[in-house]
Amino acid sequence: MKNLESFERFEQLKQEERVIFLFSADWCPDCRVIEPFLPTLETEFSEYQFIYVDRDEFIDLCTQLDIFGIPSFIAFSEGKETGRFVSKNRKTKEEIEEFINSL
Repeated sequence: MKNLESFERFEQLKQEERVIFLFSADWCPDCRVIEPFLPTLETEFSEYQFIYVDRDEFIDLCTQLDIFGIPSFIAFSEGKETGRFVSKNRKTKEEIEEFINSL
């Protein structure tokens, strides 16, 4: 999974087709729980580009997007938000798959 490098890059990426941003942080225990199956999700849903966003590095972006809990996912396609799975709760592989399938 690629890491987001800048706010400008976020603006570029969200204009592409089928991009899912994962908002996370190194210190987040619930984020660590989903790490082992993220490569599988990327393979299963290869039509999507997955981008890791470090919450601490991009706190202003998180505020702008109303992300106050992590891990959280926001999907964009051609500049429009197509879905969000945003909460402070721990997420299961099945819940994340359900979210992606609903896009």
